[in-house]
Amino acid sequence: MSTVEKHQLTYEVLSDRKNHIALQFGIVFQIPESLRPTFLERGCALPRYNGDESFQLPIPATFVADQDGGIVYAFVDPDYTKRLDPVEIVSVLRNIPSVG
Repeated sequence: MSTVEKHQLTYEVLSDRKNHIALQFGIVFQIPESLRPTFLERGCALPRYNGDESFQLPIPATFVADQDGGIVYAFVDPDYTKRLDPVEIVSVLRNIPSVG
């Protein structure tokens, strides 16, 4: 069941199987070979989630784009416990110049 169906979401959900976009943004790291058995033992089968044989994880990131698709704000932190505060995201969005 897809995320949209499972949670009855009413908005579009984007996914990046195989980390194609994350790789373009340079926000992917490889799990070292020595740690892969530990991931598998703990039920974290990254290849299944990634849709390929890779043991890659994207670094959590928030990007805000303007209407032309330009990135006007980026927050990237390798520490997955640090996320951008939604209040700051709203502030950034409110300060994007509107068209005409």
